[in-house]
Amino acid sequence: MNLPTGTPLPDWKPKNRPPLSPMVGRYCSVVPLAIEEHEESLYRALAQNTDGTNWTYLPYGPFDGADDFRAWLVATCTGPDPLFHTVLNSADGSAIGLASFLRIEPTVGVVEVGHIHISPAVQQTPISTEAMYLMMRRVFDELGYRRYEWRCDSLNAPSKAAALRLGFTLEAVFRQATVYKARNRDTLWFSIIDSEWPLLRDAFERWLHPDNFDANGAQVRRLTDLR
Repeated sequence: MNLPTGTPLPDWKPKNRPPLSPMVGRYCSVVPLAIEEHEESLYRALAQNTDGTNWTYLPYGPFDGADDFRAWLVATCTGPDPLFHTVLNSADGSAIGLASFLRIEPTVGVVEVGHIHISPAVQQTPISTEAMYLMMRRVFDELGYRRYEWRCDSLNAPSKAAALRLGFTLEAVFRQATVYKARNRDTLWFSIIDSEWPLLRDAFERWLHPDNFDANGAQVRRLTDLR
């Protein structure tokens, strides 16, 4: 029977896992989480969200204090998948956020970005955008993966907006996908594939260039206008 099949990939070979090396940019670096080194400034940075709303759509937090936060880091964030990273502010070296690679599938070249939590002090700044660009660049340019994923609660409007701004395509809604914090979650599933990356990479690099920001740090052109 002559049935339709997918595009042949005769030269495809399994890829490497993400390495434990820094991803360095102009405004920030994304480095493997080092609890002893990062925990204090991370806790201070994330605690700037004083009402705890930034933890609403994460399956953990908010935490009762620095000791509780450290216990979570030790219990949850030290394994190979999710592979947690710390976002460091290049201006002073302080830890200002977390993000991870997860559901890492080198055999087929697929990985997800998740567990993203950035301090309110630097949200909607070049730092948060550059951190996501650096992780994408590792996945596509360094490792040669085919697909990069983003998932979030369907009610998490800021996460959905961030995914679309960064160039992800919404693919599906998985209804009743999981239960967390004693409530239902319908999950939105987004992706970027390797053929889309060159255009997105060019837009990121143009947006992140210092010439795209005025004397007050305001963007001149929006990221979405550059692709």
